[in-house]
Amino acid sequence: QVQLVESGGGLVQAGGSLRLSCAASGRSFSPGRPFSSWTMAWFRPAPGKGREFVAGVTGTPSPGGIYYTDSVKGRFAVSRDNARNTVYLQMNSLKPEDSAVYYCAPTIQTSPVFVTKPTYYDYWGQGTQVTVSS
Repeated sequence: QVQLVESGGGLVQAGGSLRLSCAASGRSFSPGRPFSSWTMAWFRPAPGKGREFVAGVTGTPSPGGIYYTDSVKGRFAVSRDNARNTVYLQMNSLKPEDSAVYYCAPTIQTSPVFVTKPTYYDYWGQGTQVTVSS
């Protein structure tokens, strides 16, 4: 029902930048519930913790909600282009500890209490690998 295709990952030196993209499609993004109405988020695996929330941006029911995990605040920026059904993650000042597979996912939740928890996401893309060398 949902297809999510992440791209933009790669190998970069510490201090460098990458821009990830996630293109969304599928029957769940219907006229009654378009892409613009979904909260979109980025996650990455965390050792011993499953998937860790990285950043998220709410949709039209509650516009303007942008959330980041503390470790990426001031370095990463999440944005969306509803006309293209795409969400982006601009990653600056990258650190080796940012190395991971990054996944995007949609949710109907808008509160940061729920948006930050992978439990509230049913669909995931295949991920894109980010490797930051020191």
